[in-house]
Amino acid sequence: MSKIASAPELLMPKATAVWFIDNTALTFEQIADFTGLHTIEVQALADEEVGIGIVGRDPVQNGELEQSELDKGNADNSYMMKHKKRNKDMPTVKQRAKGPKYTPVSKRGDKPDAISWILKHHPEISDAQIVRLVGTTKPTIAAVRDRTHANSANIRPRHPADLGLCTYMELEKASDKGLRAQGKDPEAVKAAKKAEAEAEAAAMAEESESARDDKFGGFDFSNFMNSGNASTGTDKE
Repeated sequence: MSKIASAPELLMPKATAVWFIDNTALTFEQIADFTGLHTIEVQALADEEVGIGIVGRDPVQNGELEQSELDKGNADNSYMMKHKKRNKDMPTVKQRAKGPKYTPVSKRGDKPDAISWILKHHPEISDAQIVRLVGTTKPTIAAVRDRTHANSANIRPRHPADLGLCTYMELEKASDKGLRAQGKDPEAVKAAKKAEAEAEAAAMAEESESARDDKFGGFDFSNFMNSGNASTGTDKE
């Protein structure tokens, strides 16, 4: 379907594009084809260069797209979704779309930090999972990974759950799924990480104790304390 033919069928193409950006793994080309927008305009919406404050509009719930079409688009980046044919005599049936909740505009700027943190601490989590966890796009993830993101100089890894972009449980589930996909036992990996952390903490404590002993040159204060007590006793007599 051409972009010219697609555009009139959508009531709010930019709001629909924002919803796709925040809730799916679709490419800019797929979003542009469905909404009738230019690919550059879709990218500008994703980077928040334009359209700041636009609230996403779910095309599935608004009867403009079948859930099966959205699933096909998410699974195949080359698939161009078809608009839902409406029957004017029948009421629109609302369906609940899959994917993360809408991300508030105030938190969109935190997404690169969250992506950076996940890439650093959970390499087992796939890009498709990150898309759903953070509400981002695969091109944005690639830009953060390759340090070609427009704001790379200011990106600092921060936990996505602390930023309010997902929950700790959602992150853990994504990590477990990624580990299983790699043929690893999530519980065994967690146990190994816990043991490693405990060993590291013990080593740091031992190093701290050793440093304290070195500071005082191994001086034995016990004789000094005993001598002081003896002197005090003599004075009393």
